Amino acid sequence: MPRRILIADDHFAVREGVQALLRDTWPNYDYGGVPNQPALMAALTASHWDLVLLDLTMPGRSGLEAVREIKDLSPSTAVLVYTMHPEDQLGVRALRSGADGFLNKERAPEELVSAVRRILEGKRYISDTLADRMAQFLAQPETGTAVDLLSDREYQILKLLGSGHSPTDIADQLHLSVKTVSTYRARVLEKLNLQTTADLIRYAIENKIT
Repeated sequence: MPRRILIADDHFAVREGVQALLRDTWPNYDYGGVPNQPALMAALTASHWDLVLLDLTMPGRSGLEAVREIKDLSPSTAVLVYTMHPEDQLGVRALRSGADGFLNKERAPEELVSAVRRILEGKRYISDTLADRMAQFLAQPETGTAVDLLSDREYQILKLLGSGHSPTDIADQLHLSVKTVSTYRARVLEKLNLQTTADLIRYAIENKIT
């Protein structure tokens, strides 16, 4: 039975491009593509997939939450996070959420093929950059950056605020109440030792969390 690979990305060109790249190496595999998280979960419910290539910024819930949902729904399905976010921003968080690998989209196409091959062999894929980040975090977790102290949801709120979204926009996007978003915002302010939303936006921009 051929291996089955599902590409979850809200950009059609990315889904088609990744499929074309992988078909050059594995022409007999089955491929599929979905544009959002509801379609992703429906595809996983309908049939088994060996590997999901997951973009973290599809519309809907947090991409890190999607990793956990995939593993809950189909524990044998491997997850390779394939995203524009740099490894030092979300790589460790993605692996802690259950991902089997993390790859930035700016890496060479050959590296994507190598990552897919390694994961389908039952191994993890971690770039040199992410390996260094993980080694630093594990060796001295208490000296990590303030951002490392944020929960995944708090990090998501920080990222959205830094991108210029209002609390109301964030509440609608994440299906939360405005009060809940404000509570998360207050926690982020406290953990980062900041005072205002303007401070959060400046911090996010300066640390490239947008």
